[in-house]
Amino acid sequence: MATLFTKIINSEIPSYKIAEDENFYAFLDVYPLAKGHTLVVPKKEVDYIFDLEPELLSQINIFAQKVAKAVEKAVPCKRIGVAVIGLEVPHAHMHLIPINEISDIDFSRPKLKLPDSEFKQIAADIIKYL
Repeated sequence: MATLFTKIINSEIPSYKIAEDENFYAFLDVYPLAKGHTLVVPKKEVDYIFDLEPELLSQINIFAQKVAKAVEKAVPCKRIGVAVIGLEVPHAHMHLIPINEISDIDFSRPKLKLPDSEFKQIAADIIKYL
């Protein structure tokens, strides 16, 4: 059965797409810790990021770097924090989170609730820098 992320990649579930190539897909997290919180996922369904083939593991970082640089330009922050947790969805993924202090990447914090119009504007702002 396809994972939630595969359904998003296949447009079976809508997303706020930021970037895509033949191997990866980046989209806004709909339960973000911060505005601009973006997920980067391989299109290949692999549960654990360190089970990716070495070439894909290397390439996901290069893809994520391009996305992170765009997020950093679009969303005021000191840095883009990176988290790879992988327990909530059985599909490898990276969180790119705009941060100003270390506590901004604490996943136990309440998630933001944003209207559709704001997600669309954030996505458009990020895409401008790609």
